[in-house]
Amino acid sequence: MNKLLSRIFTATVIVFSSQLWAGEVSRAQFTTEVQNREPVDMIVTLSTDQSQISYFTELTNLTGHSVTHQWVYNDKVMFNKIFQVGAARWRVWSSKTLQPGWTGRWTVNTLDEDQTPLLSQVFEYQ
Repeated sequence: MNKLLSRIFTATVIVFSSQLWAGEVSRAQFTTEVQNREPVDMIVTLSTDQSQISYFTELTNLTGHSVTHQWVYNDKVMFNKIFQVGAARWRVWSSKTLQPGWTGRWTVNTLDEDQTPLLSQVFEYQ
């Protein structure tokens, strides 16, 4: 009987451990604004007559972990925003004010606490 209980306990630990790291970005997009914790539009290209852009992500199954939005322009990290995830479904966003001379391709990487990319998305500023 003790062998059986030991096997059940071991299996439970393995399942719990895999669920702990099964987190993901379930939704992500660039937007001009976030209202009531939701993006108001989806941006792929931002014109230089606008300077403010936000990156919204909905995270699932990452409770207790941290996630970073890493804004990259011309292969240079321009800004990092770290979030502590407080629930099984957690919505976060970061914003960046762009300078007129920063035209071109921008990437935002969503990184887990080990700095492993969960998702990368690109927009053009022109």
